[in-house]
Formats: sequence, structure tokens, C-alpha cells
Amino acid sequence: MANLEQSCSIIWEQCMGLKAGERALIVTDDSKLHLGHALYRQARTMGAQAVLVQMPVAKISGEEPPAAVSAAMLEADVIVCPTEESITHTNARINAVKKGARVATMPGITDDMFEEGPILADYTEVERLSRLYADLLSKASVCRIVTGGHELTLQLDGRTGVASTGVYREPGLAGNLPSGEGYIAPLEDGADGELLVDGSIVGVGLLEEPVVITIKNGAITGISGKQAAQVEQAIPNHPLSRTVGELGIGTNPMARVTGVILEDEKVYGSVHVAFGTNTSFGGITKACSHIDCVTLRPEVYLDGRLVISQGKLLITEEHTTTPA
Repeated sequence: MANLEQSCSIIWEQCMGLKAGERALIVTDDSKLHLGHALYRQARTMGAQAVLVQMPVAKISGEEPPAAVSAAMLEADVIVCPTEESITHTNARINAVKKGARVATMPGITDDMFEEGPILADYTEVERLSRLYADLLSKASVCRIVTGGHELTLQLDGRTGVASTGVYREPGLAGNLPSGEGYIAPLEDGADGELLVDGSIVGVGLLEEPVVITIKNGAITGISGKQAAQVEQAIPNHPLSRTVGELGIGTNPMARVTGVILEDEKVYGSVHVAFGTNTSFGGITKACSHIDCVTLRPEVYLDGRLVISQGKLLITEEHTTTPA
């Protein structure tokens, strides 16, 4: 088990490549302030020009941070964001990256994740697998997710996969920490079928029983299951919040199913589909939220080729990315 200081050192040194003299900004909120302080102290120890900014807990994932926080993000070289709700898909994060900042967002991060689990993964391997699966998504035109007799088809043609590697050492790189996924923005009107979700959902947490989400022309048309009402309540009343925004594949062997989406969506061999905002990674939807739904042991096909089965990534080598 690592302590906070050791984990903060991994984040700044291995993941962010922080150098002495760089402008390091820690964006945190009322619920994660102690983690923000630990990151601030470690950055100071490393000789960075560290600044800690605290804000209220956001009402929902994807909500823009206060204007003062957004402005501070534009002046930083390296930004780490331990917060309760996600700012990953906000304009504040997008604009900071456009100015060359390296950004790691940590929505829902817990002490446990710092001391055990995905923060302590071998990020050389996580980076390799994440890039591999992002490449597979980029090359694919159609994805099919089959679980428990339910099937969802997503159109990917023309969209580019993104690797969330957990390694953001170059200007303009950004992603989650802990990390480990390859993801893509499907065509907004190109998803049809049923998605069985048996892991967790943003705003609901761990599911007691599977939920089935029915999707037509890229938007949710129905939700069934014991916790259907909870899922409906978690989705904001916004015209685009029910639109398919993301398809992601987990690549972190140290990630566990905890009910915190930051970790759950990184679980090795899992798949997640999100609804809402996707403008930060190649889509055109800007909603007021980004609601991830995690399925743990799916069968996933890319252009008819089985790439994930029962929690196992079947493609693990670079030379296998070219179809036979």
C-alpha cells in the first residue's frame, strides 16, 4: 500500500513529467481538498510554481467550473484536478489544452485509489494497450456490443479513437488519472439497439441488477430494470443529454469495480457507453452532462471481429491491428 506522498510523486513524475519551475495548478473542490493539498505539497517539494484552487462541488458531471477557475487553467503548464464531479469534457479543460497545458482530471477520486489499485498500475503497459485499442477503434466502421441477449450497434466511420494512457508529459496532452482506456465519439445518430449495463452508472453508482437501455437513432428511448427510475433521474432534462456520446474500452488491469466511474470505466476488458457531451474528443454534442454506463463482461466486435470477450482483451499485439 502506498501513502499519499508516494502516489502524488507517481502522478507528478511518471504521469505528468512535472519539472522544477513549471506552473503547476491543482483544481479541487470542497470534497477533495485534502487530496488537493497533498498534490500541492508534492509539487512544491519538486520545485514547481504550484497554485491550489478550491471551488464548490459541481451540481453534475460536465458542468463548467467557475470563470475564475477557467481563467487560472489558461495560465498553467500542468494541471491536475481531483474533484467530485468531472470537468473532463468542459470547455475549461479543452481551452487549457489548446494553450498547451498538460491536464489530468480525477473525477470521483478516492483515498483508496491513491493508496491501492489503478494509480499504482504499470503505466507503460496501460499506455501500450490504450493506444492499441484507440487505434482499433479508429480503423473500425462499426462496433457491436453483445451482452445477455441484448445487442447495440454503433457507427464509428470517420471518427478517431483517443488513448487515455495516464501519461501526459507533452504539451496539449490530457486525460483521466487513474487511467487506462481507448475511446471514441460514435456518430451521434448512428447507434441502435439495446445496451445491458451491469457495472455502474454516473449518478447511480454500483447497480444492484442489470439495467437495459434502449437506443434508437443515437438517443435513449427507454430504460428498464429495477433501478430504471434512478437512471432516469440521473440524466438531466436537456435535449442532448440522452444522445450517445462515447464508446470506451477499459485497459487498466489494476482497476476495480467500486461504483466510482473514474475507476470503473478503466476496468480491463470492460466497455462503457456514455450519453451527452463529446465535443472534447471529436464529437459535436455539447450537453450539460456526460453520463457513463459500464458493462463488465461484454462481447465486443469491431467490423465483425471479436476484440473483447468475457472481460478479456483478445487483441494484445500491435501487428494484429491489421485485419486479415
